[in-house]
Amino acid sequence: MVTPTPLHRTQLDGLPLFKRGKVRDIYDLGDTLLIVSTDRISCFDVVLPTCIPHKGEVLTRLSQFWFDYTSPLVQNHCITTDWAEFPPSLQAYQDQLRGRTMVVRKLTPLPLECVVRGYLAGSGWRE
Repeated sequence: MVTPTPLHRTQLDGLPLFKRGKVRDIYDLGDTLLIVSTDRISCFDVVLPTCIPHKGEVLTRLSQFWFDYTSPLVQNHCITTDWAEFPPSLQAYQDQLRGRTMVVRKLTPLPLECVVRGYLAGSGWRE
């Protein structure tokens, strides 16, 4: 079995990069944004040089599940993760993007970060 090359960084010629985060690259599509989940790993706000193959695909599927699951309760920014609904300008990047991207609405973000853990031990428990 051949292990795929992990996606560490995207380079989509002709598409303006809006922001590069610890794990996701965001491109401006005009009225919408393209969020690409890469295979980068971050630890304590540091991006590590190694990647986990398919991590971006898993993150995108998890996000899509929760956006779908909570949509009856609250609106969200996700428009689609279905490649067939993506703009024609992205078709040239299908090998790199398919399964790890979502097209979203442009919104003003709520500056909130939440970390969910299965258990706490050591200094985390004291805090």
